Amino acid sequence: MALFSPKPVSPRLERLRALSLFVNLTPRELQIVDGLLHERDYLKDEVIFDEGEEGQAIYIVLEGTVLICRQGRPVEGRIAELGTGTFFGDLALLDNAPRVAQARAATACRLAVFFRADFLGLLETHALIASKISLQLARHIGIRLREATLGARQDQHL
Repeated sequence: MALFSPKPVSPRLERLRALSLFVNLTPRELQIVDGLLHERDYLKDEVIFDEGEEGQAIYIVLEGTVLICRQGRPVEGRIAELGTGTFFGDLALLDNAPRVAQARAATACRLAVFFRADFLGLLETHALIASKISLQLARHIGIRLREATLGARQDQHL
């Protein structure tokens, strides 16, 4: 019999561990971040945030599907549909600029919310953890920027 058995890992922690944003965190660092997250359930078609609203948090999809669209135009203004294990609203960790799109629950969903204020507090108390998250966030934004640039170039050639 082992003297020290590993603590069981919650399903939420398993989902977070699989997220690219937290891929470089140790189990202990991930637990610290998990303690800062707030969970919220949304009903189908409920608005998570509106276009033009000040960004206060990044959202992680724990269950369900989220639609990113132009304000009030879920069909013709559809930008993306995000499922379990994805995140959105990530620029809000860096600045409080207005949201560029609306986010709404495409299905009933459960989200983990990471507020900018908590992230800034993490920078002060656990700078290494915050820097690991910041680096992954920069990589994610870089990939999206490259994809958008390539898409714009391809559109010019059509």
